[in-house]
Amino acid sequence: MRFAHVILPEGSGPASGEPVLAVVQGDEAFPVPDLLPGGPRHLEQLIAGGDELLAQVRDAAAEAAAGTGHPLSLVEYASASLNPPIVLAVGLNYAAHSGELGLKTDSTPTVFVLWPNSLSGHQQTTSWPRDLTQFVDYEAELGVIIGTAAKDVSADDALDHVWGYTVVNDITARDIQYSEAQWSRCKSFDGFTPSGPFVVTADEIPDPQDLHIWAIVDGKTVQDASTGQMIRSVATLISHLSTSVTLQPGTLISTGSPGGAGYSRDPQIPLRDRSTVTVGVDGIGELTTHCRILD
Repeated sequence: MRFAHVILPEGSGPASGEPVLAVVQGDEAFPVPDLLPGGPRHLEQLIAGGDELLAQVRDAAAEAAAGTGHPLSLVEYASASLNPPIVLAVGLNYAAHSGELGLKTDSTPTVFVLWPNSLSGHQQTTSWPRDLTQFVDYEAELGVIIGTAAKDVSADDALDHVWGYTVVNDITARDIQYSEAQWSRCKSFDGFTPSGPFVVTADEIPDPQDLHIWAIVDGKTVQDASTGQMIRSVATLISHLSTSVTLQPGTLISTGSPGGAGYSRDPQIPLRDRSTVTVGVDGIGELTTHCRILD
């Protein structure tokens, strides 16, 4: 199944004006509370309801008649993950990316936390002050959403704990990244973690290591790779992270970016005022962000 947090136009019903979880079928969005009275308004509530609640939503969606939903062309999108217990990000998980940045790929994953204020949605505008950073970059990433608590799980069992997958753009202030010992601040400006627009349930992604991942900046393809090029697979990452902490349901994990970052290109390609960046993962969707630099 395919879900999104959508914002319906004012006057479209009781769910209008605020993000609400919707089932996406074809080119229509069906708010879950409309399909299932009393149903979850946010993804995290659906995940908490387990397989039984998901089955109820699936059955209700199957009965929805085409043409009775809200056209996707008329909705806005909020972040695919609205209230995750934590957002974990993995750095240097593609050899080409770590090499182009001149950063060493360690024997264990580089892990950092992204702050919740950084989450934003498809077709939203992300802005930053010109005097705070002089080089903002894009990073296309596969996002993984945990469905059931994972603690000390093996790599063989790790994917059983995945609820679904989404697309993440891990926007980064590179000058701050290189000037500080930790990476959370440089990647957690307001709006620096767009995700979505869709979350695809895990049953529709049989192999997360066989997905085309890409990025386009102002009409130019700048990243073009496969998730199979990850140094550490999704299963390996989940297993590793679960050894030290319990991964709670709803946790969003951003799994690293392939080569082609703007900072490392010749000539460099920073995100500029009014740049448009689209990152995508085949089988999941494409996520567009508009950029503004504030004087």
